[in-house]
Amino acid sequence: MTFNLRLLALLLFISLSANAQTTVIKAGHMFDARSGKMLANQIIIIKDGKIKEVGTNLKFNTADTIIDLSNSWLLPGLMDCHVHITTNISYRSRNWNELYAIESNALRGIRGSVVAKQFLDNGFTTIKDIGNDGNYATADVIKAINKEWIQGPTIIYSGKIIGPYGGQSRGINIEHEHFWDFEYIDADNPDEIKKAIRKNVYYGATVIKLVTGDNGIYDSADIKAAVAEANKYGLKVTVHTLGGEAATNVIKGGAAAIEHGNNLDNSQLQSMKDKGIFLVGTDLSFDNWYAYGLDSVKAKAREDLIVDRLKRAYKIGTKMAFGTDVVIDLPKLNRVESNLKVLKSWNAAGIPPSYILQSMTIYAAELLGIEKNRGVLEQSYYADIIAVKKNPLENIENIKSIQFVMKEGKVIRRN
Repeated sequence: MTFNLRLLALLLFISLSANAQTTVIKAGHMFDARSGKMLANQIIIIKDGKIKEVGTNLKFNTADTIIDLSNSWLLPGLMDCHVHITTNISYRSRNWNELYAIESNALRGIRGSVVAKQFLDNGFTTIKDIGNDGNYATADVIKAINKEWIQGPTIIYSGKIIGPYGGQSRGINIEHEHFWDFEYIDADNPDEIKKAIRKNVYYGATVIKLVTGDNGIYDSADIKAAVAEANKYGLKVTVHTLGGEAATNVIKGGAAAIEHGNNLDNSQLQSMKDKGIFLVGTDLSFDNWYAYGLDSVKAKAREDLIVDRLKRAYKIGTKMAFGTDVVIDLPKLNRVESNLKVLKSWNAAGIPPSYILQSMTIYAAELLGIEKNRGVLEQSYYADIIAVKKNPLENIENIKSIQFVMKEGKVIRRN
């Protein structure tokens, strides 16, 4: 009897596997992230969450699930390489310390689950959450997504931010020393950096983030120690820095990316190109800087600084991956709508829409270490696919006209 039941179960499994549902997408226009061009009249065949075949005039079974997107522009799922899904500070009031005191980790996690869904619904199927999430609140959001309790993108996660004493805090009095420990780990030498990395890995980190230049500057030996330790776990190191000596040490130390880099000079950008170090520019526009409480003159000056750095990085050929770093929702806009204000900076810098899309897909995937399974619409890659109503190569703002989202072969949104 036991043998017969096992045989029956095996036959049933084989039968179900053979009849596993295949999805066929008819794509009127499909973005080839490798070439930066649109291909016409493509067919994408999807099975078991991955792309089985892509091309023209492919044969498929009429019994398969057919999705007709002949009048749409298909793209690989978008990626944002610098987000903070559990954080939202008040518009024009940088009340970081107050929020540390009044917002629980549970509340941060709930916010993170809401914002994660906003990313997914707006076409971002992969994000890199890069700290400022309390006591590892994002780790629990990731667990909830993996358990399918909630929907959200694939999340590459840093855990707590590692930095010299004080993290990125300002003006904390001695009676409240280590107030910043809620979101940072103090590490002032290679051994402390290694220990901090091990702690973050223990709590779920899949990328390591350091900060330098805010409260103390890491030397190149510190960065090299971090890179070597992270490599033991197959992880990359990315570093928050604006420029100057701090950035030079990051470049010499061999980090995978610089976050922000607002004040990088041409020699630094060239060195990054030569070493294959990415720039995740977090290129905030006037609207985003104004939200931080800057007056109009200062916000415009900061935007101009960003646009200039973008122009120079693109001209030099520094690798760039798209990132936003928005932690203030603009009035009447959700997080992703607020994030996409950064496209104004990219447009002002004259960056072609095709390159911007590549920075959101194939280049972002390379930085995140997932270039072998995400970032392009090709055979054996995960079926992370979105569709928009208008051609984004004519105007990058058209990525906002989302009408279809698929993550790993599962339809999330279809207008």
